[in-house]
Formats: sequence, C-alpha cells, structure tokens
Amino acid sequence: MTEGTISAAAEGTGTMSSLEQEGEIAADYLEGLLDIADLDGDIDMDVEADRAAVSIIGESERDLQKLVGRDGEVLEALQELTRLAVHRETGDRSRLMLDIGGFRAKKREVLAALGAKAADEVKSTGKPVKMDPMTPFERKVVHDAIAAAGLRSESEGEEPERFVVVLPA
Repeated sequence: MTEGTISAAAEGTGTMSSLEQEGEIAADYLEGLLDIADLDGDIDMDVEADRAAVSIIGESERDLQKLVGRDGEVLEALQELTRLAVHRETGDRSRLMLDIGGFRAKKREVLAALGAKAADEVKSTGKPVKMDPMTPFERKVVHDAIAAAGLRSESEGEEPERFVVVLPA
C-alpha cells in the first residue's frame, strides 16, 4: 500500500492551475501503479519551470530502483505512461516531469557539471565541442548549463543519437 503526500501551492484556496491539475492526475495514476505493484512510496507534487513535477520518494531504495531501471529506462517509460494518463483526462499534451528516488535530481547535477566542463573547454580552445548522444531531458539540462556559462549550444542528429554541440560565443 502507498501513502500519498500531495502538496499543491493552491491547496486550500479552492482554485487549481492546469499544471496543478496535471500533477494531481499524475499522482492519482502513480498511486494506482504503486498499489498494483505492491510498492511503498510517497508522492510529492509541485510546479517547476512551467511544468508539473511529480516525485516518488520512499524508504526502500531497492524498490524504487526497480521503478528507475538501468540508466533511467523504466523511469522514462513511466513518465510517458503518466503523461498519457494526464492527456486522457485533460485532452492536453503534458510536459510533466517524473522523478523517482531522486534519480533525475542527481542526474541533473552530473549533467550540469558536464555542460559547464564543455563550456570551459570551448572558452579555452575557441572550438565547438560535440557531446555524446543524450535523451531530451539530458540535453535540456546541458543546454541550460551552457547558457548559464554564457555560450550557445544546439542539438544535432536524429533520435536516439541526438547530441549537443557547444559553440563559441
């Protein structure tokens, strides 16, 4: 059984934004999945950077690792299924971000450092740097890190081999 903790900025005000509604729908969907899989986890909902963000947190790292999978493959699939569940309820395409056991948060830190390192290399050499292929989430984090370093970047290639190129200023 799961215990759900859903925190919404509009809780208690009687109004809910469409992003908060997405989070609520996603949380309900994920609660059902956790129940079916007989896994324990708390669900936290927030709105970050113009998108609903839902996290599953729990005491059992082993159980949560099953939901993350190897290099986040299961997490990506669960995120897409959750987005589809939201779309089914609202009729609108969802950009919801799902994190499980802090996997994305940790990955975001590593990718931001990788982007900053590539930016430093471009600044010192003045030559573009091509990075390894990444998922859309990973590329977004790297693009943000490059922009924060004052440089430009663009994505090239076709999925699943799409990659970031860091360009001189």
